[in-house]
Amino acid sequence: MRHIIAILLQNEAGALTRVAGLFSTRGYNIESLSVAPTDDPTVSRLTLVTTGSDPVIQQIVNQLNKLVDVVNVLDMTRGEHLERELVLLKLRVAPADTDTVRGHVVRSGGRVLDPAVDGFIVELTASEAEVSGFVAELARSAQLLEVVRSGALGISRSARPLRARPAAASA
Repeated sequence: MRHIIAILLQNEAGALTRVAGLFSTRGYNIESLSVAPTDDPTVSRLTLVTTGSDPVIQQIVNQLNKLVDVVNVLDMTRGEHLERELVLLKLRVAPADTDTVRGHVVRSGGRVLDPAVDGFIVELTASEAEVSGFVAELARSAQLLEVVRSGALGISRSARPLRARPAAASA
């Protein structure tokens, strides 16, 4: 089963390497990975997509929580969440097909960023399945020159946000 795991990670040199190393040494595959700063400059949010049974994913989460740089971990697949992926496409579009391609982009909720015939660039933010369908559909009307996908980003619908764990109270 596909899982989206959110990890709050300290902004320290080598932190991402340690997370990726945990996956590679145990033979787990990372399908997509996205890392960006949070509102706290000392913490980044890493979102990764992997596959595995519930017991395997629970083992991954437990092992992640043991890493010194990991602040918090959430398997978003276990609860209600929203996920989105960004895709940028560079297409070669025949002049006769420009309106068809532009129409499909607009109907899909995307945007044309650059309408050049040899470098027609479009973007779409949608679910992974919608992005895949969008790419396949445009490939029927134009030549795909380049496909850039962000991988899944996700956020829990829970009222409780993924935050750094509160510091232990000092005596």
